[in-house]
Amino acid sequence: MIETVTRKRIEILTDKALQKRVTDAIDRVDITGWTILPVDSGKGREGVWREESVMGTDKVFVLTIAAEDKAMALAEELAPMLTDFGFILNMWDVQVIRGERFS
Repeated sequence: MIETVTRKRIEILTDKALQKRVTDAIDRVDITGWTILPVDSGKGREGVWREESVMGTDKVFVLTIAAEDKAMALAEELAPMLTDFGFILNMWDVQVIRGERFS
């Protein structure tokens, strides 16, 4: 039977112009990897929004998986930016195979 390990999956919704700040924070807390996905549109408290490259407000999801201690360190690292720039950060437990890749 395949063994799984519990890790934290972290999703950060941010403006594309700020994605490097997020990936730099991921690197600083020694999380080994990340993935960036474009986001076309969404709806939140302020209503519907759409990708807008001309205005520089297009959004991305930055995804990563890490051990809980590193996930919490990343949340602490990003906390000021969550308020200042309106990032959205979600995290939850996931089961992964080859847990050593997400330590």
